[in-house]
Amino acid sequence: MLAPRILSRSALAITASVVCCVSPVVFGADWPQFLGPARNGTTVDTVRVPFAAQGPSRLWNHKIGQGFAGPVIADGKVVLFHRVGDEEVVEAFTLETGKPRWRHAYPTAYSDDFGFDEGPRGTPCVRGGRVVTFGAEGRLTCVSLVDGKQLWQVDTKAQFHADKGFFGPACSPLIEGALVLLNIGGKDGAGVAAFAIDTGKLAWKLTDDEAGYASPATIGDEGGHLALFFTRSGLVGVEPTAGKLRFEFPWRAKMHASVNAASPVVDGDLIFLTSSYGTGAVMLRLKPRGGGVEKVWSGDDSISAHYATPVKHGAFLYGFHGRQESGTRLRCIEWRSGKNRWETEMKAGTVAVAGDNLVLLAESGELTIAAATPDAFNPLARAQVLGSGTRAPFALSAGILVARDKAQIMALDLRP
Repeated sequence: MLAPRILSRSALAITASVVCCVSPVVFGADWPQFLGPARNGTTVDTVRVPFAAQGPSRLWNHKIGQGFAGPVIADGKVVLFHRVGDEEVVEAFTLETGKPRWRHAYPTAYSDDFGFDEGPRGTPCVRGGRVVTFGAEGRLTCVSLVDGKQLWQVDTKAQFHADKGFFGPACSPLIEGALVLLNIGGKDGAGVAAFAIDTGKLAWKLTDDEAGYASPATIGDEGGHLALFFTRSGLVGVEPTAGKLRFEFPWRAKMHASVNAASPVVDGDLIFLTSSYGTGAVMLRLKPRGGGVEKVWSGDDSISAHYATPVKHGAFLYGFHGRQESGTRLRCIEWRSGKNRWETEMKAGTVAVAGDNLVLLAESGELTIAAATPDAFNPLARAQVLGSGTRAPFALSAGILVARDKAQIMALDLRP
């Protein structure tokens, strides 16, 4: 097992603030956005294994409202986005004690057509002392991380006339430089859009794509960074500062009742897309000098993810294959070929990598720590920690895992 590089907490905090939302290099400390410090589900922070049969120690827990938005961790605070009664609520707690720090709320009338859940789906993004959330009715809100004071709010549904879709907006915002990037599915060329982080003013809008349920990512090229949006229609590449469309790559199921929900996985010049409903996965290579993308391999027999984004570790990719409601399997595949190395039956959930271990939180509320190895599935510790319906992604900072189900949020002590 490789030993992680040891840094002071002050050095970690400085480094994490630099790489947040931008760099593929992964450091510990904060988990300030969807999929962690580098938006790829990976941290060099390690976790303790084994732990007691009843699970790791609980540091604190609170009753919460509706939603599938995952918690995030920044500057010693846990930020939670959920619905309580007729309000969407953003609030903060102290990471180690759970002490409430601040609370910001605004009205919502979102109604789920399927009676599923009426809370927000998008995980907050934190950078530069600002917290950005995207609610179930399409309200894009920015508040201060210090005290929760609202800095600005944009009603994207009213402004861009986006359709409700199946379950309302679910994109987790991405802060890239001075912009907030969103997959909103608006009309009149507002499929994807960028807003000024300081004011909320529209910076640019592009495409007529309907929104999927995936969240944007970035990839580096010779000109800087490209923003990648996995919409309902396929992949869109945009130069974020200029708002220039670089390429479009169609990738979606033929059936109407389908979504693209897993975010793009990026390493070097390669982009991995995965979807369910018979669509399967595709590996793309970003061409140099603005040449778009080319297909490396594709198929429906590698990882066809319903909603959870797979995570890359070394030369391998780990993720949930199959439809959530009809049974899933955790798989390890080769990154460059898509060849299946192993699989095991496991309920759908969230997967991340901490050090050299997989951290798996299933919808059933079961937590599993397993070795991230292509040789075989090797569970090292397992315990029931939350209730059923645990679909929100978790956050992991310095060995403290913060996760939620339908009724509560809790912090678990996995510090080595």
